[in-house]
Amino acid sequence: MRAVLLSLALWSAAAAVPSPQSHFGHAIGADRTVLDWDRVVSYFHALAGTSNRIRVEELGKSTEGQPFLAALIADPETLQHLDRYLTIQQKLADPRKTAPAEAEKLFLQGKAVVMITCSIHADELASTHTAVEFAYRVLTEDKPRYRAILKDTILILVPSLNPDGVDIVSRWYRKTLGTPFEGTQPPELYQKYIGHDNNRDWYMFTQAETRLAVSRLHNVWHPQIVYDVHQQQPFASRIFVPPWLDPVEPNIDPIVMQETNMIGTAMAADLTTAGKTGVAIHAIYDFWTPSRHYQSFHGGLRLLTESASARLATPIEVKPEQIAKDALGYNPRERSWNYLEPWLGGTWRLRDIIDYQLIAFESCLYNAALHREELLRGFYRIGQKQVARQEPWGFLIPARQRDPGAARKLIETLRFGMVEIGKSADGSAVIPMQQPYGGWAKALLERQNYPETHLYPGGPPTRPYDVTAYTLPLLMGVDVETVKAPVAVIDEWRPPDTNRGPSLPASDSDSWVAVNRAWSEGRPVWRDPSSGDFSLAARIGWREVRRPRVGLYRSWIPNADEGWTRWIFEQFGFTYTSLHDKEIQAGGLGGAFDVIVVPDQAAAAIDSGYRSGAMPPEYTLGLGSKGAEALREFAETGGALVFLNRAAQYAIERFRLPATTVTNEKEFYSPGSLLNVHIESRHPLTYGVPPDLTVWGQQSPAWDTQLPVIARYPASGVLASGWLEGAKVIAGRASLIDAPLGAGHVVLFGMQPQYRAQSYLTFKLLFNALLLRANNQP
Repeated sequence: MRAVLLSLALWSAAAAVPSPQSHFGHAIGADRTVLDWDRVVSYFHALAGTSNRIRVEELGKSTEGQPFLAALIADPETLQHLDRYLTIQQKLADPRKTAPAEAEKLFLQGKAVVMITCSIHADELASTHTAVEFAYRVLTEDKPRYRAILKDTILILVPSLNPDGVDIVSRWYRKTLGTPFEGTQPPELYQKYIGHDNNRDWYMFTQAETRLAVSRLHNVWHPQIVYDVHQQQPFASRIFVPPWLDPVEPNIDPIVMQETNMIGTAMAADLTTAGKTGVAIHAIYDFWTPSRHYQSFHGGLRLLTESASARLATPIEVKPEQIAKDALGYNPRERSWNYLEPWLGGTWRLRDIIDYQLIAFESCLYNAALHREELLRGFYRIGQKQVARQEPWGFLIPARQRDPGAARKLIETLRFGMVEIGKSADGSAVIPMQQPYGGWAKALLERQNYPETHLYPGGPPTRPYDVTAYTLPLLMGVDVETVKAPVAVIDEWRPPDTNRGPSLPASDSDSWVAVNRAWSEGRPVWRDPSSGDFSLAARIGWREVRRPRVGLYRSWIPNADEGWTRWIFEQFGFTYTSLHDKEIQAGGLGGAFDVIVVPDQAAAAIDSGYRSGAMPPEYTLGLGSKGAEALREFAETGGALVFLNRAAQYAIERFRLPATTVTNEKEFYSPGSLLNVHIESRHPLTYGVPPDLTVWGQQSPAWDTQLPVIARYPASGVLASGWLEGAKVIAGRASLIDAPLGAGHVVLFGMQPQYRAQSYLTFKLLFNALLLRANNQP
């Protein structure tokens, strides 16, 4: 009778929970249906209002003001005592506070905390749909696996890490529905500033969504598993699950990797058992850069699935001959140990993606429940190993720095990632390794030596999947010392007083903020023509400088580098105007702007935009000949044109500049590395930077030229951190040029000086370029 009553109670509770179809007006995953974020939010609140197995929290607001949600799902008793389980997590996260005997008891009492994060890339839209359906199912269906999940795990379900993007993609999809452009990408970034790069923000923490996820979830709950749900291109596997490819970042604990392999292969087995084909493991994706793997440096597993995409919510037909002949780690057309049942074509739709993801969600959580105690034990053991680390003892950030603002930013960034930082007697910041997240600090502070592997013995090197360097001291221009012996800590590090008076060194990042603030307030600013230092008070021999009028080219092809440039300008206080193709083609730019910046983008994309017929006509322009002539006229009449990275090739071709690009994909490959350059000559562009510095190179050009070279790669020792193929190609070649064009400048950056808001050292090169005309520099 008790069992009958319990089943009746469960049925009654389930009957009260609204179904997705009743809320959204269509079945989840129906062809050509997309979701609006406000309806997703209201649905999760409706679930919380009708079920005692879910709590919904608004953690804050997205970049554009949308609610940022997390749903906590577990059995009612667990949710009633959530504080108790949170305390257990926090005790196990720091073995310095929890003796092994107490930890043994906690292993038996705790729950495995699993966080599933969806649609960080908004065009990979299926996982938000999957989150809606999975939440409904686990709350209403009574089956053994769901009972185990509810009993032994706490699920933190984030329906989207990018709420703004959900609406950007849905609006565009509906706008183009029934047209030849149905299923295309929106002609704007699907995150206001950084688009696809929002999944590369997990150690600099620049965006609101990243900061909310880290500060309100990761750093509070310390999940044993973070499962990040993605989509990939449609012409290979139907889904990827770990194990990952080599290399594995050396500061990630082996326990993390072994448990990742365990859970990942179990997910692959469950997908195959359910009859799903096209399941790839140990392929495509490596486990290197911490920009994607925050939790794996904080004691937890980072799982990833990549499902084959449709055309957003529009089905596609994949012909057998369209299946890729090769992919990193496997052949999509052939059976192999890590791709046992190839998928060789057919119809593929949004609902198929959701079906695969539903199995993966359930499998991940069920295996977390099965291995609850082992996951908690491994989590604690990882912390024990971290606090026992002895080599090196730690790192020291000296109090005296060329760029105090960048040093403070570096320390604050480490602290946001839960790194403990003390202060020595002389005010230096001290970072001992004997702490739970010492390995995280070490990864970000040391130079990277990405291991070289080959496609086959004696063959060419395997090119990395992603960037290979992330040494923050080199990116930010901060002196950091590796310490082998203990350093006395007298206090916790606290930000120093930054009130420096009217003198503002050009080398200090904070000076640029202060200068822009003064301009905003209508106060004059002076600059030393010798050193480039600023002053807010008049000085003999110094020149008053006015605020530059900045134009920023904004292609209709969404460009994360353009978004990062906007972000940097806004953070440092520069005002700017975004310029689309037609605004540049209209000409007369010199009356409105002193400088126009063209972010990193292929020359052909700048010139021609989308290919004809790929998008509605209003988005297929490119600058064309008319835009090129307008830019030429702007420079010839005294304006400054600034081209970043690959965009420099556009300037060389369109303005017939006497510079030869020596880099090519066959002989040279820089997937994202830190490279050494030397300042060749004193120049207003180089105010505030040292004579030798490191720059970010990501398929960056280098040149042979007779034009004025501002910075050049050394004859040897080009690589500073990461991995580089073909260093000899760029050795001794130019990496920064100031080319005269009429009365103006064309500045060619063979680098990304504003790389993902990290490269504080080279920000100053870009900022100086903005002032070339405003300062009437020669």
